[in-house]
Amino acid sequence: MEGIAGFLPLILVVVVFYLMIIRPQQKQQKERQQMLESLKKNDEVITIGGIHGTIKDIQEDTIKLKIAENMTITVSRFGIQKVVNDEE
Repeated sequence: MEGIAGFLPLILVVVVFYLMIIRPQQKQQKERQQMLESLKKNDEVITIGGIHGTIKDIQEDTIKLKIAENMTITVSRFGIQKVVNDEE
């Protein structure tokens, strides 16, 4: 019984670590993956680098963003940070 009591604080630390760090991070990754999969043409997005643009074409791993009149760039799908269609 005393051996289990000695490991109780360690077990408690592991449980708290899991609940406060690992679970929220997994949830955030899942939400990001769903956002990336739901991207569609004409969505307004912000890249990780802070570039604002409108999606003009979507390939498997790349996206063409219109960032100004007659200016289109190609970025990685994973470079999209968030969709801002109706937020601002």
